[in-house]
Amino acid sequence: MASTKPKFNLGGLARRLIHDQLLTEDEAAECFEKALKAKVTFVSYLVENKILNALDIAASASHEFGVPLFDLDIIDPESFQTGLVEEKLIRKHHAMPIFKRGNRVFLAVSDPTNHQGLDEIKFHTGLSTEAVLVEEDKLAKTIESALEANDNVMSELLDADLDNLEFQDEEEQNKDDQGASGADDAPVVRFVNKILLDAINSGVSDIHFEPFEKTYRIRYRSDGMLHEIATPPANMSSRLSARLKVMSRLDIAEKRVPQDGRMKMVLSKNRAIDFRVNSCPTLYGEKIVLRILDPTNAQVGIEALGFDPQQRDTFEAAIKKPYGMILVTGPTGSGKTVSLYTALNKLNEPHINISTAEDPVEIQVTGINQVNVNPKTGLTFAEALRAFLRQDPDIVMVGEIRDLETAEIAVKAAQTGHLVLSTLHTNDAPQTLSRLANMGIPPFNIASSVNLIMAQRLGRRLCEHCKKPADLPKEALLEEGFTEEDLKEKFTIYQPVGCDLCTRGYKGRVGIFQVMPVSEEMKRVIMEEGDAMQLADIAQTEGVADLRKSGLGKVKAGITSLEELNRVTKE
Repeated sequence: MASTKPKFNLGGLARRLIHDQLLTEDEAAECFEKALKAKVTFVSYLVENKILNALDIAASASHEFGVPLFDLDIIDPESFQTGLVEEKLIRKHHAMPIFKRGNRVFLAVSDPTNHQGLDEIKFHTGLSTEAVLVEEDKLAKTIESALEANDNVMSELLDADLDNLEFQDEEEQNKDDQGASGADDAPVVRFVNKILLDAINSGVSDIHFEPFEKTYRIRYRSDGMLHEIATPPANMSSRLSARLKVMSRLDIAEKRVPQDGRMKMVLSKNRAIDFRVNSCPTLYGEKIVLRILDPTNAQVGIEALGFDPQQRDTFEAAIKKPYGMILVTGPTGSGKTVSLYTALNKLNEPHINISTAEDPVEIQVTGINQVNVNPKTGLTFAEALRAFLRQDPDIVMVGEIRDLETAEIAVKAAQTGHLVLSTLHTNDAPQTLSRLANMGIPPFNIASSVNLIMAQRLGRRLCEHCKKPADLPKEALLEEGFTEEDLKEKFTIYQPVGCDLCTRGYKGRVGIFQVMPVSEEMKRVIMEEGDAMQLADIAQTEGVADLRKSGLGKVKAGITSLEELNRVTKE
C-alpha cells in the first residue's frame, strides 16, 4: 500500500524539523494543514497542541538558519516598540517589535523563515526589519501581555498622550487630515480628545458643545439626563467648533446652516466608536452635538431589555412569525432602535435575508444589509423599501414610518409574506393603530398586517449600592396606581441616594414596555373604525399591562423608583 504523500510543499523550518527527526513528513504535512485551517502559524500550532517543545523548535531553527536565539525573559518589556507596527500585523505574523535602532526594527519571531511577514511589516513601517529568534510560548505570552497593556492604557490616558488618539474618516478610513485640525492648536486637540474619551469611558450617549454670550458649556447625556461637565472660556468657542468640524469632515467656512457628519475613534483592534455629528448655528456661535454610536451598547440579549416573562414570550413569538408587521413606538431616546436590533440579532442567520433602511444607520451589524436613506438624492424610506422588495427579502426593517407612501409599502410587504419591523412616534400601543388609520391606511389592511405593537420608555435603574427604602403611606401608593391587591403583597419601594459608583442614585437604564399583540377582537374594532380608547379597553381586558402598570412592576421589584417612573410615564 502506497504511503500517504504530504499535500504541501514543505520547506524551511518544517523541513529542518523533519531532518532533526522531531517530526515525520506526514506529521509535518498534517500539522501544516491544520495550522492553515486554524489560521495560526505552523510553530504556534505545534506548541499550542503540545506536539513539540518550544525550545526544541527554536534550537533547530537557530542551528538551521544561523539566527541568534534570545531569551525574551531577559529583555525589558518597556523596550518593546508595539507602536511601530499595527496590532493586526503583530498578530497576523506573530512578530513582536522589541526595539528600534536607527532605521531598523528588530522583530522577535519564532519562525525566521516567514519572509512574507517581515516584508509586509517593512512595507507598512518603512523600516528595515531584522528577525530575532525566540521561543514560541514566550513570544505568544509577550504579545498578549503587551497588546493588552496597550488597550488598558486607552482608559487611563494622560494629557500628554491625548494628541495621539486615532481617528478615521468613515469613507476613506485614514487620518490624513488629522494634523490639519489643529497641529498649531495642541491644547484644543488634547481638550477635545479628553472630552470624547471621558464620554466613552463614562458610557454617555450624547455630548453637547454649547456657546453662549459670556460662557461656554459642555454637557453629557448619561442615562437619559444631561449633566454639565465642563465650562471652558467663551473665547474657545470658534476653536472648539473648528476642531470638531474638521474631525467630522464638515465645512469649516460654512457657519450659517446646519451640517451633518460622522467620525470614528479607534480604541483598539476590537473596538472603534462612531460619532454622529451635527452643527447648528445659534446666536453666539455653533452648537455641536455628538451622538456616540457604540455597537456594544446594542448587542444585548432579549433578557437584558427589561421584559416581564409574559412580555418576553409574546415578543419572541411575534418575531418568529414568518410574516406580518411589528411596530415599536415611543419618544426619541426611548430605546426603540436597540429593541429592534435585539430582535434582528436573534433572527440574523445565514439562511435569512435581512435588509434595513435607516436615517442614519446607527448600529452596524455583519450579516444585515443596511441602507442609509438620503432624501436629497431621492433615496427615501419608501424608495429603499421598494428596492428591498425586489431583492428577495425575508425580513425588512424600516427606521421610521413617517408618511402614507412608506406605510402603504410596509403594509403590502407584511401582507405578502415578509416580516416587517418599524417604529412610529405615538404615546402608547393602542394609539399606534389609530395613527395608521389617520395616515390613510384602510382599516382592513391594518387589521390583516399588524401582528404586535410595543410601546416603550427607558427608566433609570436604582444604584444597588446606595438605594434605600422609602416610607410611603398606603394612600400615596394607591394614588400612584397600586391596587389593594398589590398592597397585600410584601414588597419594598426604594428611593435614590447617590454614591461614588452612580450618578445621583442611578446607574444604567431599564426598559418599561407595553407589549400588545393584535387580537381578533382588536381586529374587529379596527375594521369597525373604532378609536384608541376602545382598543385600550380591549387590551386591558386581555391582560396587556400598559406602560404605567408595567413600570409599577419595576418599582415593586426595586429596580427603579416612583420618582423616576413618574418622570418617564407621566401623562
